[in-house]
Amino acid sequence: MPYLHLILHIVVPLAVAIIAFRAQWQRAFCIMLATMLVDTDHLLATPLYDPQRCSIGFHPLHQYWAIAVYVTACFYKPSRLIGLGLVIHMLLDGIDCL
Repeated sequence: MPYLHLILHIVVPLAVAIIAFRAQWQRAFCIMLATMLVDTDHLLATPLYDPQRCSIGFHPLHQYWAIAVYVTACFYKPSRLIGLGLVIHMLLDGIDCL
């Protein structure tokens, strides 16, 4: 199941880029894909990977205040793709918490 999670972190931003940013979908996809770097905060956790752990609210860049910043970024054109990529990432990580 972890592979499905990782695949979704690629496929969902790709689909959003193709559908919503058709004219520059490659640029949009690359920017949204780069937001996966938010997972570097997982390196601070012990153990590094725990399949039973919910990322949301646990890792520093997965805190609720940070998610509010990511949502806000979606409303400003210069940061829209970064915010969108981060929100998509948090939603996909949130699925694991269910």
